[in-house]
Amino acid sequence: MNLPVDSLSTTHNAVLSTATVEVTASNELTLEEQRDRLHLERVIERSFYEAGKALKILRDRRLYRSTHKSFEEYCKDRFGYSTRRQPYLLIEAAAVVDNLSSRCDPMDHIQPTNERQVRPLTKLEPDEQWEAWQLSVESAGKKVPSGKIVKDIVQRIRERTKVPNPYRMQQVCQIVAKDNFELRGKSSCWCIVTSVGDCSCTVETWDAEYVVKLEHLKSFDYLEEECAFMQQLYLRLKKFHSLGNLDTSAYWVLNGLSKLSTPYLTPLQEKLLSVLEQEYAIALI
Repeated sequence: MNLPVDSLSTTHNAVLSTATVEVTASNELTLEEQRDRLHLERVIERSFYEAGKALKILRDRRLYRSTHKSFEEYCKDRFGYSTRRQPYLLIEAAAVVDNLSSRCDPMDHIQPTNERQVRPLTKLEPDEQWEAWQLSVESAGKKVPSGKIVKDIVQRIRERTKVPNPYRMQQVCQIVAKDNFELRGKSSCWCIVTSVGDCSCTVETWDAEYVVKLEHLKSFDYLEEECAFMQQLYLRLKKFHSLGNLDTSAYWVLNGLSKLSTPYLTPLQEKLLSVLEQEYAIALI
């Protein structure tokens, strides 16, 4: 599979094309010069977009694997990103720009010029992203809006469409990681809801605590007695985490149980857990 070079070579082609444009004494631009100016402005504005598209290809195809174990380490070493989140922000921003561009003529429409203007839009659905951007442009006087303007517009839309948090304390849910790198490795793990906010929940797995958005949770819809069983299982598993320095085999069993999709243990699963509890002298609940 080859890299899609069309979008990544835009800057190079644009610079070459300008070399053929003759400099005239007039301050007026010819039609060709107007087209070239607009094209070059779009290239500059969309540099963060091109970066996001390239980073997505690097991540999805794991083109970093020859030199680095993780995508985050590769981005830090190769591009000097100061935070692990930065490449993901650019990837998410590129997806938003694609959505905005699909709804208009990109050569005749005000586009975002940096990632911070786009970041608030990632919290909205595609239709709402378009609406929020249009309102932000209007608020900025038909100019490129600042990140603060976009953030304020997005907040108004979210308050307008906000639905009650459907989750409750002690509910058993499944983690849906999606593109949230902080939940990497926890996709499909079950968790216990320990705190409920307006737009997020605090949840606990056997070995960690997370604050997650509602879209990163899925309820198992267990009966009350099934929830009670999972809560007891959570307490049993959590005791292992407090020990630390567990054998690799123990982690293998515990991580397997952390992705349990049924509100019960099979006889073999119960036996394996009991053996671990005896091995580490953990008192039964």
